[in-house]
Amino acid sequence: MRILFSGGATATTFQHSSSKRAAMGNVSISFEYPWLLLLGLAIPLLWLTSFRALAMLGHGRRLAALLFRSIVLLLLILAMAGIQWVWISEKMTVVYLLDQSDSIARGKRDIMLNYAIESVQQHRQDLRGDRSGLIVFGREAAIEFPPYDDDLPVVRGVESYLGRTDATNLEAALKLAQAAFPEDAAKRVVILTDGVETLGSAAPVAQAMAEAGIGIDVVPISLAAKSEILVEKIDLPANIRQGQPFETRIVIHRYQEDGERPVVGRLQLKRKVGHREQILLDQRVELDQSVNVFPIRDTIDQPAGYTYRAEFIPDDSDDDALQQNNRADAVTYIRGKGRVLLIEDWNAPGEFGALVEALRRSDIEVDVQSSDQLFTSLAELQAYDCVILAGVPRSSGDTAQAIANFSDEQIEMLVRNTEYIGSGLIMLGGPNALGAGGWANTAMEKAMPVDFQIKNKKIEAVGALAMILHASEIAQGNYWQKRIGQAALEVLGPMDYCGVLQYGSLGDSWLWGGNQGMLRVGPNRAAMVSRMRRMTPGDMPDFQPAMQLALRSLVATPASIKHMIIISDGDPTPPAGGILTQFSSNQIKISTVAVGAHGPAGHQTLQKIATTTGGNYYVATNPAALPKIFQREAMRVSRPLVYEPDGGLLPQLSYPHEIVQGLPRELPNLAGFVLTSLKDSPLVQVPIRSSNPTEPENQTVLATWEYGAGRTAVFASDVGQRWAGEWTAWSGYDQFFSQLVRWAMRPTTSEAKFTVATHVVDGRVDVVVNALDQDDEFLNFLDLQAIAVGPDLQPLPLVMRQAAPGRYVGAFEADGAGSYLVNVLPGPGMAPLTTGASVPFSDEYRVRRTNLPMLEQLAGLEPPGGVAGHLSQSLDAQSLQELLQHNTYRGGLPRAMSMQDIWPWCLVLGAVCLWGDIFVRRVAVDYAFPLKWLLQRLRPGLSAHDAARSQRLQSLKSKKNQISGELQQAKAATRFEALQPAEGDSLEDAGAGQSASARESRPTSPPKMAQQAEQDGYTARLLAAKKAAQRKSNEQR
Repeated sequence: MRILFSGGATATTFQHSSSKRAAMGNVSISFEYPWLLLLGLAIPLLWLTSFRALAMLGHGRRLAALLFRSIVLLLLILAMAGIQWVWISEKMTVVYLLDQSDSIARGKRDIMLNYAIESVQQHRQDLRGDRSGLIVFGREAAIEFPPYDDDLPVVRGVESYLGRTDATNLEAALKLAQAAFPEDAAKRVVILTDGVETLGSAAPVAQAMAEAGIGIDVVPISLAAKSEILVEKIDLPANIRQGQPFETRIVIHRYQEDGERPVVGRLQLKRKVGHREQILLDQRVELDQSVNVFPIRDTIDQPAGYTYRAEFIPDDSDDDALQQNNRADAVTYIRGKGRVLLIEDWNAPGEFGALVEALRRSDIEVDVQSSDQLFTSLAELQAYDCVILAGVPRSSGDTAQAIANFSDEQIEMLVRNTEYIGSGLIMLGGPNALGAGGWANTAMEKAMPVDFQIKNKKIEAVGALAMILHASEIAQGNYWQKRIGQAALEVLGPMDYCGVLQYGSLGDSWLWGGNQGMLRVGPNRAAMVSRMRRMTPGDMPDFQPAMQLALRSLVATPASIKHMIIISDGDPTPPAGGILTQFSSNQIKISTVAVGAHGPAGHQTLQKIATTTGGNYYVATNPAALPKIFQREAMRVSRPLVYEPDGGLLPQLSYPHEIVQGLPRELPNLAGFVLTSLKDSPLVQVPIRSSNPTEPENQTVLATWEYGAGRTAVFASDVGQRWAGEWTAWSGYDQFFSQLVRWAMRPTTSEAKFTVATHVVDGRVDVVVNALDQDDEFLNFLDLQAIAVGPDLQPLPLVMRQAAPGRYVGAFEADGAGSYLVNVLPGPGMAPLTTGASVPFSDEYRVRRTNLPMLEQLAGLEPPGGVAGHLSQSLDAQSLQELLQHNTYRGGLPRAMSMQDIWPWCLVLGAVCLWGDIFVRRVAVDYAFPLKWLLQRLRPGLSAHDAARSQRLQSLKSKKNQISGELQQAKAATRFEALQPAEGDSLEDAGAGQSASARESRPTSPPKMAQQAEQDGYTARLLAAKKAAQRKSNEQR
């Protein structure tokens, strides 16, 4: 319950910081708990009970004390009732929402922007303090101009970054507008859109906005296309067998408004597997029907995952408004024997040839892929039952142009292929593999049974990396500095040290602050990343100071390998030769990266630094290569993870795993391996350990576990190139590695017969599985476990249920374009069913009309206490001026009401008044004293009243002195004085003489009583005179 007391004629002016006039608003007072105001009846009771109790204070002080107490009680009651100020504003805020999705032509987007700018210019009332704002949206929404009290700037185009615009998300735009509105004004949104939503639902949000008092106007955008061509799909059979001919069909739709005129163009169909692409069809065709179907015969001889792509290119561009819907993809898988993909370092081709031949001798098909020609989609990986990373580093190469690395997306594909699709994943060791190859802190490390970082302080596997960042003059220099710093930090382990030097207003300094240069990464990783995200290095004038700081800190750091990286344009003053010599003598190598260098001189400076200290020199012409370079160089500090003890080491069987089943108990010696740390999980199994080092968690040679739907394994040594030389001549070489690969591979055989098919319908993928046994009888009541993976590599829920005998169905939403992969597990020990579905393009590119019913629904919403919105006619160049006549700043909306609690101030004021009550009761103050003092200063002469008072006081003072003298005399008269002893012959004579003398000097009683009576008379007269003086003074007042 709330009671509002409005000051009808009261107005308050609010002044904006821009010094423009703001709106006038009514000021009111409201109470959150008005029933507590009844406590005000206690104030009269306070007076009745306290008036007599305070009588001793006098009349004035008693009234003051009661007044203070009443004010304290009143303020306390107001605070308890929740007193508030209420402002009712006449301001209006209008925010325009502009649809920037791909379904709206660019020309119309410019018209929409001009409409918003001119509408604000014509109708916004500056004196009222109206505000305007602009929000643009596609797949996401962004604020182009926040609401402020001025016209929208005249701009040529939208500047906000919206990311992908292949969808319309009006819901996100409405939510953003509602959050952006100020509270002190009436609110209205003006929506300019075609109304075709492909993401979210605007209706519930619009309803909530209307209930909150926000008005909604709508300006429709027409989508009427004269002609449009749409490649709907490629229809592939559900069960394609190896070597069996089949028919695929391409379905193309033609939309026209001006009749049935045929559209002529070229139709292409390509089939792709890995990096190999084959053109199956390339010919001119004529689209003479609304729906055109083109059948094509094909045969697939090799098991693999195949991607088909069909594309139609019209001869006349006017026949097709959108090009994004002219392509369609389809995916199919041909099953065969188990296949393995082995990825090797492109700098060492054929290094694992012996392993490849050993697997092929064991009847395992192996495809070899170089690290500079990697897969580009999850669909390519799905064709393989196991992937082997054969001693390959994450980044490799010696020049900026020749560096190849696994991107974050490719690493994610490898992990998802195991976790969700069930493929095996094996990592083989080597000098540039595992933690020594830059794989730490990646999704790959999470999928492996071991960590690639050493957390044991007893093992001296510590490196130190210093970085000097000076790249601010390249395009987006600060952005790339943050990227490369974080990329290098990802490679470092928790025991490693890292430091970053930058140039700022105080000169060269460590990014971590103070004198702390090289810090251990483990406990500081999160803080380091945070600092890197906020750093803004300046233009460094001289290399020498920064290099001296780095040298001093690196020398003092307890690390076995130390390295430094400099990124610069080469413009700073070159360092002295002496400091480069000190780096070399301390075995600290410096690698340099030249970006946007200032001519040959800059290149020479950076190249000399790298050459003198033994580092690498890079010239980066593309900033995108910088993170790869820094990851490559940061790997140098991971070299302590390579463990090569003198005399080698003896691997030992430690667990009866099926990988080592049938092998001899004694394994050949190894010359070394890469140190790792076992994950703390009961699922991890360690079939082979090393005899040393002594720490069990770092003795792992072979570790395995199950990860999601698949299996992963790590063999920390190589397969014969450097450390396992004795293994290549070992009789169990082929058996061991073939058993390792077969254990990791997903099952490829099944006693049952399964077929799986997918169908894309209205943004949804339907999955159908048919199950038969060997006798072609239906398999019922199976517990099928299924999962789908979207183009963004994120899992999608997929539940399979039995719909008929031997038939199981499921579905998942597919709202984005791209390839969707499906994996169905029929049961334990049975081969998984893998398939795919392709959504050729977003719903944004389908041929549709303006969704007028939905727009009418939005405009028809009526806010409480207001009127419904306005639906205009469609906006185009011809109707622009007419639409501008409509006032978007009109009334018809509830006025904005803003409140501010003032009860805290009541409590503060009550505390002050309480102190006043205490002061009045405890302290008696002569309130006339200041006036008297002032009058005396202004008139130095005494007034008659003051002279009389002074004379009386002087008389009293004289009388007091007289009485004091008489009292002193009386005291002197009664004072005892000792007598001199009389001379005599004996003690008795002297005593007799003393006694007689005392008797003679003893005073008699009557004189003493007369003296006391006289003294009492003096005191009484003195008191009487004082009282008389006080009465006279009071009468004169």
